[in-house]
Amino acid sequence: MYYGVDIGGTKIELAVFSPQLRLLDKWRIATQGDDYQSFLASLALQISEADRRWPAESGIPGTVGIALPGVIRADGTVVSSNVPCLNQRKVAEDLGALLSRPVALGNGCRCFALSEALLGAGKDHARVLGLILGTGLGGGICIEGRLITGAHCLAGEFGHQGMAASVLLRHGLPLYDCGCGLKGCAETYVSGTGLGRIYRAFGGEGDTYAWLAALRAGDAIAKRSFDAYLDALGSVLAGQILSLDPDIFVFGGGLSEVPEILAALPQATARHMFNGVQLPEFCAAQFGAASGVRGAAMLGKALATRVEQSNSVSANEQVADMDTLLTGGWHEQQH
Repeated sequence: MYYGVDIGGTKIELAVFSPQLRLLDKWRIATQGDDYQSFLASLALQISEADRRWPAESGIPGTVGIALPGVIRADGTVVSSNVPCLNQRKVAEDLGALLSRPVALGNGCRCFALSEALLGAGKDHARVLGLILGTGLGGGICIEGRLITGAHCLAGEFGHQGMAASVLLRHGLPLYDCGCGLKGCAETYVSGTGLGRIYRAFGGEGDTYAWLAALRAGDAIAKRSFDAYLDALGSVLAGQILSLDPDIFVFGGGLSEVPEILAALPQATARHMFNGVQLPEFCAAQFGAASGVRGAAMLGKALATRVEQSNSVSANEQVADMDTLLTGGWHEQQH
């Protein structure tokens, strides 16, 4: 069996998949985000529960892959995570020691992109850019079935690129502080939190849910906020087209489930492109919120295959260096 674990700021989802990546079981627990040892213990307990529910006939326990928010350095250290106790920790190495099995670790947005590129909405496309529009903004790029992570595992962190000055000036928006320490990062405007921030800046009251209700009721402030939000997100997407030239954008996260946003994005993006540019396709994720945990399970399977082939793996190699684990494409490892 393949276990995928998707770690969020408030909850953790564990899912069990068959060798064909068919979902067999899943459940959620609260995230123990303040104390690292408590976090590891709670996670190890859930893996043991998965072993109990789905005993391996071969005697080989299920593989483990983890998707989490934050940047994972080449040595496996987690930084810039919204789960405080994980920062500056080598989560894969420490959990692997508790479980006595290798653990693969990947950024949640990259796991989402991997799942959708190989098995979901992007599976028939060569260059897939997956984006999560949630409490933050991030994603991943898959080219010919391979997830590109970059030299320092930063590829896909475009939520921390600066917002275009033309957008800020056009709508009279200020530079917002970002949790990463910078000002004016794209995710402070185009995430779910950012949309609510824009709505309040224009005089609205409440969060993104209040904005959506007001928009559908025909409220003028909500419509103005929507226009500014689309302009900001269209600018971000245009930048990714010019940098990466994807065949398709696949969107996940809460805002991807708002049909008004997805329907308006091609036109909003085109306004930031020069004449004659062909836009990629725009679509919602096939697996929805389950894509991240599925991608994590894929990483776990890939790492287990590598360990089996080499008969040994160093502590640093337990980290999901996704470029290395998925060289040649995950599809080849299925057969």
